[in-house]
Amino acid sequence: MQRLLVFALLVACLATPAAQERPLPDYDAFAAQVKQHLATDEERQSGYMYLERRTEQRVDASGRSTRESVKVYEVYPGLPGEDRYRRLIEEDGKPVPPGTLAQKDGERRKEVETYARKVSTPAERQKETRQLTKARKRYDAAIDDVFRIYDIHMVRRELVDGHDTILATLTPKPGVKPQTDDGKIMQHFKARAWISESDYELVRAEIEALDDLSFGMGLLARVHKGTTATYQRRKVNGEVWLPAEVTWTASARVMLVKRLRLRGIAEFSGYRKFTVDTSTTYANPPTS
Repeated sequence: MQRLLVFALLVACLATPAAQERPLPDYDAFAAQVKQHLATDEERQSGYMYLERRTEQRVDASGRSTRESVKVYEVYPGLPGEDRYRRLIEEDGKPVPPGTLAQKDGERRKEVETYARKVSTPAERQKETRQLTKARKRYDAAIDDVFRIYDIHMVRRELVDGHDTILATLTPKPGVKPQTDDGKIMQHFKARAWISESDYELVRAEIEALDDLSFGMGLLARVHKGTTATYQRRKVNGEVWLPAEVTWTASARVMLVKRLRLRGIAEFSGYRKFTVDTSTTYANPPTS
């Protein structure tokens, strides 16, 4: 799913306008503004703490849930080079016991202290800078692959959550060779994207697998044609666009034997800017 989320951000680059009553924005000018606003969610969320509610279901052939798991996390900026830190506070409607939270918090403090000692040397700081530069270059290369791989069309204006957006469709071009690993994933998906006309930000994306896609050289799992995902952003405090909701459905075959039908949703809320003075917990964890 992480690769799908990265892809959802990349579709914010638009192309060929279509005729309609009020002319769509000039492509060159609009695309240039969109590129300036592109950033990964990791970058955008790095200065925030928030709540994440993740629901995962197994479903039968008729779409009815046969098993469900619901977890609620407090999410904090991660240490450089690692994913965001998720503090599990509730599972299947039951709060995590205080003793378990205290143990996990203690383990996290030790990780942070170890990192602080390690990063104090100039060599480690230079290493971190190189890693960040490498990650940004990979991201920029993936954006270039969007233009290389897709036939992209501006379609029309649509209102989404009160925002005027430009709807664009993305369809893989036949015979185009991706230059990045992300591009190799993208060419198996088509998408529709809604971009804020005033803010040049991705508001919503819908993604669908065009064919079967194997992971782990086909030995671990195969995501089948028809896998779908949606990605929604919300403007927080009138200043920054941040993830609001991700939904996905899939039909996968694990170890090439067991066929699973899966459905999931991740909901993000309670965004608060994170500083050294920020309270490290939420006073009122959500109830299911």
